[in-house]
Amino acid sequence: MKRLMSFMAVICSIMAFTQQGKLRKVATVGFLNVENLWDTIRSADYIDGTKDIRNPAFHRSIPMDSIKFLEAEKHDGPWSDGALVGKKAVRYQSGSDEFTPSSGKNYNTKIYKAKLANEAKVISEMGAQYTKTAPAVVGLIEVENRQVIEDLVKQPVLAKYDYGIIHYNSYDYRGIDVALIYQKRRFTPTNSLKKELKVFGDDGKREYTRDILVVTGFLDNEKVAFFMNHWPSRRGGEAVSLPKRNAAAALLKQQMDSIRAADPSTKLFAMGDFNDDPVSASLKNYLKAVAAPKDLSETTPYLNLMYPLYKKGIASLAYQDAPNLFDQIIVSKNLVSDQVTKEYSVYKAEIFAPPYLVNKEGNYKGYPFRSWNGDQFTGGYSDHFPAFVILQKEP
Repeated sequence: MKRLMSFMAVICSIMAFTQQGKLRKVATVGFLNVENLWDTIRSADYIDGTKDIRNPAFHRSIPMDSIKFLEAEKHDGPWSDGALVGKKAVRYQSGSDEFTPSSGKNYNTKIYKAKLANEAKVISEMGAQYTKTAPAVVGLIEVENRQVIEDLVKQPVLAKYDYGIIHYNSYDYRGIDVALIYQKRRFTPTNSLKKELKVFGDDGKREYTRDILVVTGFLDNEKVAFFMNHWPSRRGGEAVSLPKRNAAAALLKQQMDSIRAADPSTKLFAMGDFNDDPVSASLKNYLKAVAAPKDLSETTPYLNLMYPLYKKGIASLAYQDAPNLFDQIIVSKNLVSDQVTKEYSVYKAEIFAPPYLVNKEGNYKGYPFRSWNGDQFTGGYSDHFPAFVILQKEP
């Protein structure tokens, strides 16, 4: 795992935010995979298609015990918002039983509270060595429902920042979603939506995965858009599963291109766990995210900030002793500047790996200090290191 650890010196460096004697205004935008942030209650999804699709009550997570009190019909068709308009149905989550007090994990309130505290600590410290505060905007991966996010932002180290929440339930087979939290005093959302990613197995059946979350608004009065991703995994093999991630890349590009076409001044951030490296076909050929600022153009307007880190051997996770940099941030070319101006531009991007997030001994030395070893809660944080980008502009 020498390559996985090679970036520690980079992470530990701290630079003063001055240039030619001028202070800069800064902001952190980042995300983390919270590795199965579930509550302790067996849940299911309830879809009430009689409500507006934009209404959170259209698709919500409910305790299993409450199903008997709700009107529902048997649904044998595809699970998607469009197919369920006008209907009421219950969708069971395959992952819900695993995270309960009666499961092999003995997932109880004590563990849940420890998990919340751990994730809140990481969020509060991302980018703080540069900004002296918590991130303005944070993406979340592997959350069960809105309730766990509400519990997260109420943690003491985060509560003072008054984070708002944007979350939609997906039809993911396990029941996990992506979400966005934001400091209300710094980011004002104007619109949000989820885009269902429809991918299919060799048998032609749809495989249910996470949506892409699209959020537009104003960050410190600048028009921005965020795209949260958790692309299909490499289950079954990298090559076999690649077409699913290619489909995710194509959907992401379509969404980014659409917002950019509507208003080219909007600054775009695509981030998340892509389950591919920066050099993978999905990111290079389908999203067309370039490796260096010199490659940016009107036809290739998106820069992968993690490519230079990948070339240095920096990783955000490891599986079977093979390091990968799946956790990435990609920005539009109007965020790239070699000068500090009155509008935000990228100062630097990092994989966040302070010592407490790194395993220090055993077979997994150098790996992310994950929360679970089988059914045993380790007291750790995640099986991925988080990523963030520091933005800068004239005050």
